Amino acid sequence: MSNDPNARRPSALELERRAFRRHQNTKSVAISFISTIVFAIIVWFTVINTPGWSLVQQSFFNLDVLAGAWPRVFQGILLNIRVLLFAAVGVLILALILATLRTLSGPIFFPLRALAAGYTDLFRGMPLIIVLYLVGFGIPGLNALPRMPLEFWGTIALILTYSAYVSEVFRAGIESVHPSQRLAARSLGLSYGKTLRLIVMPQAVRKVTPALMNDFIAMQKDVGLISVLGAVDAVRAAQIETAQAFNFTPYVLAGLLFVLLALPMIRLTDWYTARLRAREQMGSIV
Repeated sequence: MSNDPNARRPSALELERRAFRRHQNTKSVAISFISTIVFAIIVWFTVINTPGWSLVQQSFFNLDVLAGAWPRVFQGILLNIRVLLFAAVGVLILALILATLRTLSGPIFFPLRALAAGYTDLFRGMPLIIVLYLVGFGIPGLNALPRMPLEFWGTIALILTYSAYVSEVFRAGIESVHPSQRLAARSLGLSYGKTLRLIVMPQAVRKVTPALMNDFIAMQKDVGLISVLGAVDAVRAAQIETAQAFNFTPYVLAGLLFVLLALPMIRLTDWYTARLRAREQMGSIV
């Protein structure tokens, strides 16, 4: 190894490239700052400076009403979080079963494939709010089960609907794995189940993880629809507080809580997607 300090010194061309990148970064920051100021000025003159802004501020951004509605709305969002967690587990289990059934080969499994395909077609085509009404009011009307909390039926409706979407995501991931992977595993003596569990599924899940995370974000938002059944979640709590105060600020509070609930997963999804894209494109940029 050479001890000459000049050997470790960047060349003149490399120093010129670094200076150019620093100049470009400084220029980008300056343009971003100026564009943000211009956008803020436009918002000020088009929204905040309008004649009706004071009335809108009083009706939607009243801090006193927000403070009074906070305890009930916060308790409601905790209910939404519990429903979300149970629904997410149920969706993953049912979606994996459906995706596995749809990928079974052989004529003997045709009834199972047809049943899984009919299920996904039905619940992907039916609006979630209708499923909530049918499950939340129809099944209890049969009197076949003991009385259950309203959020239980809301969780069931979410599982039935979202498992249809997520199963198709899993199926797309399973079918994206090259057939040679299966053939190689079977040639080594692995059974169909072990091939699916040890070879196919790990690759499939890695491919569709960004799509699964986006579905989870969508479910975080749609979990507020359980309020139509009467469950006192964040949306229903905001509705009660709005009726009492004759002010829409509780709805804004509930919306902000849902946004705060979704933001960590949104940022995690963006980070993971960028990381996956960088890994797949490694060495392809010239």
